[in-house]
Amino acid sequence: MIYRSLDPLMWVSTIVEILLIAFVIYKFLVWIKNTRAWSLLRGILYIMVFVIISYVFQFSVILWILQNISGIAVIAIVIIFQDEIRNAIEHLGRQKIFSKFLPDLNKYQKSSDKAINEIAKAAFKMGQVKTGALIVIEQGESLEHVEKTGIEINGEVSSELLINIFEKNTPLHDGAVMIAGDKVKCATAYLPLSDNFNISKSFGTRHRAALGLSEVSDAIIIVVSEETGKVSYCYRGNITEIPSEKELKKVLFSHSKDKDDDKNKNILEQVEDLFIKDEEEE
Repeated sequence: MIYRSLDPLMWVSTIVEILLIAFVIYKFLVWIKNTRAWSLLRGILYIMVFVIISYVFQFSVILWILQNISGIAVIAIVIIFQDEIRNAIEHLGRQKIFSKFLPDLNKYQKSSDKAINEIAKAAFKMGQVKTGALIVIEQGESLEHVEKTGIEINGEVSSELLINIFEKNTPLHDGAVMIAGDKVKCATAYLPLSDNFNISKSFGTRHRAALGLSEVSDAIIIVVSEETGKVSYCYRGNITEIPSEKELKKVLFSHSKDKDDDKNKNILEQVEDLFIKDEEEE
């Protein structure tokens, strides 16, 4: 009888609210599944089961302890999950939902055709001699906090400069090079390592660092493997092996021409389409 008396608008509001809550919970679980937060969440679930058992059997001493530490537990959870909470808020801030009302104030410096050619040329030249490299190309989001961890260079992008920086046993070869527009901003920058448990065990520290930064920014990261000489690029938490200098140029040009390519189609799909076209031409 109570449900029949509800206003139809109230029914719609209730259904929408339930769907929103279900969607948020689903997204939350998908987000944490590939991070260390998944293991922590399972630990919290075990504690919750213990609490329920304590209530069912009325373990008075345990219940008294739980009641007195509940406030501290909330603070402890926030401290434990601080990295995950920060990443989630950053991920939310990168969404384009309110882009019309909250324009991006970061100055986007597009790399010129010459700079892109030099980057691709350097990557495959280093790959041929198996020189490990990590090249970060800034997009719309500022990476000033990462640049501060490196040594300032502020030089024009050239294949010779990049190859010399990553030459083995030189002072600047360790870490990442940061590029904004046509400038090499710094070298030996430290990138955050990815917490994704599904990353292939064949990937070393360079690949994990590249994935880590790509998960928390819109930067393009190029990785040259020291073991195999293979060239890969990372974007938005995905890593793709690039077979040739020509294909790497296509990837970089597609980003340079369209900053908001996420609105049209994923860059990975664009690269796959380009590969198919090349095969058909051959």
